[in-house]
Amino acid sequence: MKPAKAAFWGATALIAYTHAGYPLLLAGLSRLRHEASAPQRGVDTPPSVSLIVAAHDEEAVIERWVAGARTLDYPAELLEVVVACDGCSDRTAELARSAGADLVLELERGGKEAALNAAVAATTAEVVAFSDANALWAPDALRLLTGRLADPAVGYVCGQVRFEAADGSTNQEGAYWRYELAVRRLESDFAGVTAGNGAINAVRRAAYFPIEPTQGGQDIGFPFELTKQGWRAVYEERALATELMTPTIESEFRRKRRMMKFIWNTLLTTSLLDPRGYSPAYALEIYSHRLLRYSTPFLHAAAFLGCVASLRSGRIYRLALLVHGAFGAAVAAGAPGAPRPFLLARYYAAVTASSALGLWDWVRQGTSATWESPEGTR
Repeated sequence: MKPAKAAFWGATALIAYTHAGYPLLLAGLSRLRHEASAPQRGVDTPPSVSLIVAAHDEEAVIERWVAGARTLDYPAELLEVVVACDGCSDRTAELARSAGADLVLELERGGKEAALNAAVAATTAEVVAFSDANALWAPDALRLLTGRLADPAVGYVCGQVRFEAADGSTNQEGAYWRYELAVRRLESDFAGVTAGNGAINAVRRAAYFPIEPTQGGQDIGFPFELTKQGWRAVYEERALATELMTPTIESEFRRKRRMMKFIWNTLLTTSLLDPRGYSPAYALEIYSHRLLRYSTPFLHAAAFLGCVASLRSGRIYRLALLVHGAFGAAVAAGAPGAPRPFLLARYYAAVTASSALGLWDWVRQGTSATWESPEGTR
């Protein structure tokens, strides 16, 4: 087979595999495995918990967050609410104290992970749980998270975030997120999740380790690092949190591009792609979901170029070029107010492009430990 044809067929097959074939393979393999950890329904004696949020200029939402933490269905004497102010220049610390936070740290600006590391070091609870300042947890969410940690093999558990759309939103993150969570549920049942969620997760103190501030964050770092240390990382879909999503596809593109710069740094400078310490099952998940998913823009480019170079080799390549053209037209037509299929096409293109541009940003700029809140989510 000529190189152009090999590029077209190989890239097309890998795109189809990572988006569709991999979830189907997981579903089949999960049914064959009998040792997948079953969800725990709770524990007789709940562990002590420090619920921590890193906040940078979050005066608009911090009182609501603290109030929500205080209404969780968890023994008050076992729950410590901690706000780590990351170089705040507004009234975040003052409002957090007045709202009833147990511990408020006023730190120099060092980024989210540095603030969380400092907060954990200042606490002694058996479990450390983490949230975003704009995330609201369901009353039973913390009990459900700690219930999974009742399994001594589990070191990390993340919950489910449901994104609420603002009025007039054109963002299609909700559709993508439902797909992503379905894959996460399958991974959790099979060998463990390959990513979590920074808005709702918990780690047993014995498993916690400080996250490097310039890495991809807890949601990427904890699952694979703890797996290498012999812990299991799981997903508890019944533990719910809600967040306001960014209002437009364009704002979601900017958010994901910023995230991908950190993720590429983790992918290329840590041991995430090193199979040592993984079971074969978990290695399959890492390469299928993380490496191939993040490489999708480059696979699309290879498929397109291979298709163009093979046009004289048969009708199938001309048909494939028409499919590429039709998709490009759908992306161009996916402006606000367009039918949902066009918005989904535009969203997919934006998310795919964000991975390539995030890599470009990382190569040119490296990473910074600090961050700004995504527009329209407060």
